[in-house]
Amino acid sequence: MTRQAETLRSELRAGLPEHLPQRLGIAVSGGGDSVALMHLLHEIAQSENIHLFAATVNHGLRPEAPDEAKQVADQAARLGIAHETLLWQDWDGAGNLQDQARQARYRLLTDWARRNEIEAIVLGHTADDQAETVLMRLGRAAGVTGLSGMPNARVRNGVILLRPMLGITRQTLRDYLSELGVGWVEDPSNQDQRFDRIKARKALQDLKTLGISAQSLARVAENLAQAREALARYTQESARSISVVDGGDVCLDRGGFKQVPAEIQRRLIVAIIAWIAGQGYAPRRTAVDQAVAAVRDGRAMTLSGCLLIPHANKTWFCRELNAVAAETAAPNEVWDSRWILSGPPSPGAEVRVLGKDGLPQVPDWRDLGKPRKALLSSPAVWKGEKLLSAPLAAYSNGWTAEFAPHRPEFYSSILSH
Repeated sequence: MTRQAETLRSELRAGLPEHLPQRLGIAVSGGGDSVALMHLLHEIAQSENIHLFAATVNHGLRPEAPDEAKQVADQAARLGIAHETLLWQDWDGAGNLQDQARQARYRLLTDWARRNEIEAIVLGHTADDQAETVLMRLGRAAGVTGLSGMPNARVRNGVILLRPMLGITRQTLRDYLSELGVGWVEDPSNQDQRFDRIKARKALQDLKTLGISAQSLARVAENLAQAREALARYTQESARSISVVDGGDVCLDRGGFKQVPAEIQRRLIVAIIAWIAGQGYAPRRTAVDQAVAAVRDGRAMTLSGCLLIPHANKTWFCRELNAVAAETAAPNEVWDSRWILSGPPSPGAEVRVLGKDGLPQVPDWRDLGKPRKALLSSPAVWKGEKLLSAPLAAYSNGWTAEFAPHRPEFYSSILSH
């Protein structure tokens, strides 16, 4: 191993957790960044007795994609790494293609990881990707969270996503591959000026005369990430003191809410919405500000599939009925991406929302002291039109409602969302 390769491997290892899971996934597109990542991780895995698994997402958008995935599979095979190609077939031609492809990529990868009992996936994002992200978010007048760029680690769909190369440049990785004599794929979309990221890439080149580089912007993002972490911990402490979790709902004390700084108020709203409605893009700043005002003023509001319900001196956050009205699942399966209802054998039973037809069949729901609308959107067990159980409405009949294993409890989710 050359000195350059050894240094690169050390930098990569320093960006990973001290203790790696025994089964570790790698997302490999076939581009230079991810191919270099696969080779470097192979060296690390051999020395640490880690089992590697690679996956390539074929978005089905270019005729060359199947051959490129096959090329990755061949490279992985030469390294003794199990490989699987994941095919995206859901795009209907509408909406933002890049955004939908990105969301699909993460969904396919995390589903693959969970199916194969892989705890974490390593991604090949570089200092250049981080710098481009910061530039794009500058154009949107982002705050601390946005300008802190992509996090080194985050949890998505119950799987840890790791980005250990955010301090390593794209060119460094290509130099490493050239030294190895290993080829990679160049995606033609990386030259398409219609995409914001490619515009940011060109702008980054133009900024070099000001001393602004991929490395310097990546360091800025790292500095702001430390500020983001401090704000997240303050938000978590505030949440513990002014909120209570009741089933899948969060009850917020309005008096205490008014006492915390405006930035923490916004972060708390975003964290509650993400925990109840699921991870995704956070609501827009204007919508969050409206929610902050609604809590302060004791007004009702709907936001991102959640209801804000004023009740005495509290505001309840719960799932919006319309958001789950069509959701169904079998017992012991996940409902609304977070609940699993289990109970005695009941052929023909299914999990649906309690709703307006079910709540009148629950005799003591008023004793719970919760707003009616919060109970309407809770999960229940039905057999046809007969209500068998509504565990979150104190009508269990031998059934329980538990969070799906991949869903964190509320307060810890604040540090990971």
